[in-house]
Amino acid sequence: MLLGSFIALLAPGAPAASATPVGASLAAATVACTSTAHPVVAAALTRDIQAARRGRSSTVAVWVDDPGAGITCSLSGSAHFDSASIVKVTILGAVLRKALDQDRYLTGNEVTLLRAMITKSDNNAASTLWARLGHSYLQHFLNLAGMRQTVLGPGGYWGLTQVTAHDEMLLLRLLLKSNTVLSNNSRAYALGLMAQVISSQRWGVPAGAPRTVTVHVKNGWLPRATHGWRINSIGGFTWSKGWYSIVVLSMDNPTMSYGITTVETVARVIHRDLNPTVKSVVPPSTPSPSWGTPDELIPALPATP
Repeated sequence: MLLGSFIALLAPGAPAASATPVGASLAAATVACTSTAHPVVAAALTRDIQAARRGRSSTVAVWVDDPGAGITCSLSGSAHFDSASIVKVTILGAVLRKALDQDRYLTGNEVTLLRAMITKSDNNAASTLWARLGHSYLQHFLNLAGMRQTVLGPGGYWGLTQVTAHDEMLLLRLLLKSNTVLSNNSRAYALGLMAQVISSQRWGVPAGAPRTVTVHVKNGWLPRATHGWRINSIGGFTWSKGWYSIVVLSMDNPTMSYGITTVETVARVIHRDLNPTVKSVVPPSTPSPSWGTPDELIPALPATP
């Protein structure tokens, strides 16, 4: 079922999710990168992420998490953006946690739906799982994950979930690091799906990554009447040296292609600064015929950002 089928579930007077105001305040935000062990790298990241934004109309939020090197970067980390399809990773996490709660394996139907939802960004699968879980359980998962800044989309509108770069970093950390919310088998299963995303949807934060890493990615792309295209990309990068993650959220993009270029320009300088000796990297994406086609259909709605 497509998102547009849920129009009756949203009352005209439904309140909008609480969100940080967009516009000049976010455009003027500065990058903050810190590292006790590698202050020179942190300084380079601060400078280069800021430079990558220069001249772009996109409003951007960024989070970089490299625990092995002790490096963290944030830009507008608590600002809210429409999730589009990156919320599908939250749905994935909630399904896996519910199976653990019930002390069972995933059903065959769940396996089919999860694979379609993550590897091909299938909306019908996402809508089915969202409805099965319900807002109450999804909120329970957010609470367990510590994702306190995330506001679930109203009714069946999972793509209007309000996310922040900070909370998406926490979600990726759940998948990349042992924890009490998801078992190691569950984490490996989720990462495996994110490593198998189809080629036409592997743009975004993978750009510039070392060829030797395994890329675990999920993207979202959604145009709306206000603030243009939402182009979001979250990814974890694993290899023998450990792991790191990158989150780039964006809006105010005039086209999908423009937003992807913004995201990839930011991602490439992050990978370069984190891996200065690496020569062979993932190149910028080649435009696909599918670019420009919304990942989901959301009609103009009252009282939503």
